[in-house]
Amino acid sequence: MTTMRRVSEIAGVSKSTVSRALKNPEMVSKETRDRIYEAVREVGYKPNALAQHFNSGKSNTIVVLVTDITNAFYSRIIKGIELAAQPLGYSVLLGDACDDENRERMYADMLHTSRADGLILLHHRFPFDADWLQTGTTKPIVSVCIPPVEPYNYPHIVIDNFAASREVALHLIKLGHRKIAAIAGQDNGQITKDRLGGLKRVLQERGIAFNNDWFIQGEYSKASGENAVEQLMQQDDRPTALYCFNDDIAIGAMKKLRSLGLRVPEDVSVVGFDNSEFGEYVDPPLTTVNQPALEMGKRGMEVLFGLMNGHVVDDCAQYKPYELIIRNSTAIACENDKKSA
Repeated sequence: MTTMRRVSEIAGVSKSTVSRALKNPEMVSKETRDRIYEAVREVGYKPNALAQHFNSGKSNTIVVLVTDITNAFYSRIIKGIELAAQPLGYSVLLGDACDDENRERMYADMLHTSRADGLILLHHRFPFDADWLQTGTTKPIVSVCIPPVEPYNYPHIVIDNFAASREVALHLIKLGHRKIAAIAGQDNGQITKDRLGGLKRVLQERGIAFNNDWFIQGEYSKASGENAVEQLMQQDDRPTALYCFNDDIAIGAMKKLRSLGLRVPEDVSVVGFDNSEFGEYVDPPLTTVNQPALEMGKRGMEVLFGLMNGHVVDDCAQYKPYELIIRNSTAIACENDKKSA
């Protein structure tokens, strides 16, 4: 029995449907695709990549360009990309940009030299310089988690960061917080703008002033969270809630608060973003916004596969659902804060 036939029997579909799902996944329903991909993994089916390369001139390799390979959130997206790429006969080359533009261009150049067929960006910066603008934007590129910067508009799989931030702000205000600080990473891209914008909009609607001294940027790291707390808690007027733009920042912030003798959440409430695997196990467990990282990675690969096969994406922005997960790192604001509101 051929492997293709075995896949079709396990998935309960015809061989032609299996072939269609591997070559043109957008032509097959998600439910059917998932059954076929699971059957592919079960029988260990691998399309003949060498034959495909000679027949089509394709490398059957895609590049995933990530800004920081140590970020646990990105690892879940990459896992989703890998899960979708393998049944399609594609290898994934991971490029750690290290926030270095030369490294970014080196990996991006693989598209121009046919060493890669497509590029997935987990990065806020467009990796082609001005001379490559025309050719660069015609290459198969998809961004996951991070919207593209203007004037580029390639397909991107994201959540509504503005709406998610509104929900964070409403949660904290419902608990009585009026002194809310925001701690962001190093970039000034659309994610930072949307998350800060959602917070500010809710505060404005509720007649609460936003203190610009309570917006601190650093890196998306635990050390940056510690440094931000040190700056904030030295101020005469101190916030009672910290909205951290990722979970690493939040975990670092909680550690620093404890070292200063402040309790979470009794003295200061803390909210993170991304729902990393560590957030549930810190003490107290972290309130955070969940992004469906695995699903976003899978969808990014599926969209890229379609682009690499000449399909047009009608809607560049594809939004995935988010969820505010409330745990024990947030609580009712202390009495002094409520009296000053």
